[in-house]
Amino acid sequence: MPSPHLTQLRKWMLESPPVEWGINHVRELLIGAMRQGPIPQHVAFVMDGNRRFARSHKIETVEGHNLGFEALARILEVCYKSGVKVVTVYAFSIENFKRSKYEVDALMEMAKIKLFQLSQHGELLDRYGASVRVLGQRDLVKEDVLEAIDKAVELTKHNGDCVLNICFPYTSRDEITTAIRTTVEDYSKPLPAHARPFSQTRITQKIRSRNLSTSPLRASSPTPSSTSDIDDSISSSTTLHPESPPSDSRESPVYLDPETITSDTIGGHMFTANDPPLDLLIRTSGVKRLSDFMLWQCHEDTEIVFLDCLWPEFDLWQFLPVLVEWQWRQKHIEDKSSIIGVKTLKTKIR
Repeated sequence: MPSPHLTQLRKWMLESPPVEWGINHVRELLIGAMRQGPIPQHVAFVMDGNRRFARSHKIETVEGHNLGFEALARILEVCYKSGVKVVTVYAFSIENFKRSKYEVDALMEMAKIKLFQLSQHGELLDRYGASVRVLGQRDLVKEDVLEAIDKAVELTKHNGDCVLNICFPYTSRDEITTAIRTTVEDYSKPLPAHARPFSQTRITQKIRSRNLSTSPLRASSPTPSSTSDIDDSISSSTTLHPESPPSDSRESPVYLDPETITSDTIGGHMFTANDPPLDLLIRTSGVKRLSDFMLWQCHEDTEIVFLDCLWPEFDLWQFLPVLVEWQWRQKHIEDKSSIIGVKTLKTKIR
């Protein structure tokens, strides 16, 4: 284990202007090189390890969360510079309300401050044209925190086409439950008249009109005037035959057919409905579980990566190998698809 003096000397050297300039220059070159290959359009992070980092460095838990925010700012810059369009972060689980009141209140206060800092003019989100969206249960958040959330969303809503999704407070099961509930609500509402594919009353009138026009009474009508009277009765009367019961002038409500509900229907009610598919999900701290995060959004092509480093330590140097491996896999998938396409073409030519 290095001595505190060596650690301090290393820190001093890395923060000296020439070394810092050189490191930043290398970072820019690496990010530029990554942009030459395919880039994931949607990346999600489980920011785990802030508390363990604080314990291992003998600092306050709140300070560990503060360092975690600094890590988020670093990685957001890397993502947006690389060409990632949507970044989703697991900032606060609904289950986190079970932690001590002191820690929960500190996290809420930090969220207010950091959201304000991120969304200010000239700050990170403004520089890279990213808008903030907060995904989760608003009714669990205090009023003053909601005001800070709404202000950040308002300040960034006119930014470019990049997005920062902050899941706060959130669990995936709650998101899926909410999506199903809103789907049921939509399918329980009668369609407005202009949106209905047909009018049952109008179709009934048409059928009865045709039956009447082909009846012997219609064929033996002696004069044009009597014909006109019959036509008038068809268009204005709701009772076309004496034996028919009077029909209700009000149409019965028409609803969407629940048989048409698909996974796309549910997906359209998710918090991330307008985002591209999830390409890459990264969790730090060495824990290998999703912890109720983005369960619906993970699909057959989502790359899930578990890293041993703690979140405050996460930066370009841990992110770069993950991106390179993802690019290599994408290239392999594209090459395999092109080979299959060539074989299919040759088969058709034969």
